[in-house]
Amino acid sequence: MLNIENLTKLNINSELLEDIAQSLSSKEIDLTICDNQTIQHYNYQFRKKNTATDVLSFPMESDFILSDDSMMPLGSIVISAEYITEKATKFGHSNNNELALLFIHGLLHLLGYDHEVDNGEMRQKEEAMIHLFHLPKSLIVRVEES
Repeated sequence: MLNIENLTKLNINSELLEDIAQSLSSKEIDLTICDNQTIQHYNYQFRKKNTATDVLSFPMESDFILSDDSMMPLGSIVISAEYITEKATKFGHSNNNELALLFIHGLLHLLGYDHEVDNGEMRQKEEAMIHLFHLPKSLIVRVEES
């Protein structure tokens, strides 16, 4: 289940995001779409980086063990609406495509992928999701090409 809190005026395709979420996990996921000021606050509070960013992921961490952990939420994703519109314009695709790319990126981090230390596994999974949902180039590919 995907819980979306859109704190902006950005129109979003929640069905696409729900389809993406369900294709990767049956666990509950919280998604917040906010402005740069809000995401900068979170980035500083949790990562000590005093700049806005495109997407942040916060995996659910628990010190207790449940007999059936399938009921535990997967975590939360925060995405900047300003980054969505800026990058969609820059790369010539829709805001919903950019949001989907950032959502996939954040969701893969919630699932334990980490492109900064892995051997390309996150990039491969991202590319598979892009093909499945007919999306443009992934965030990782764009960063590698710049």
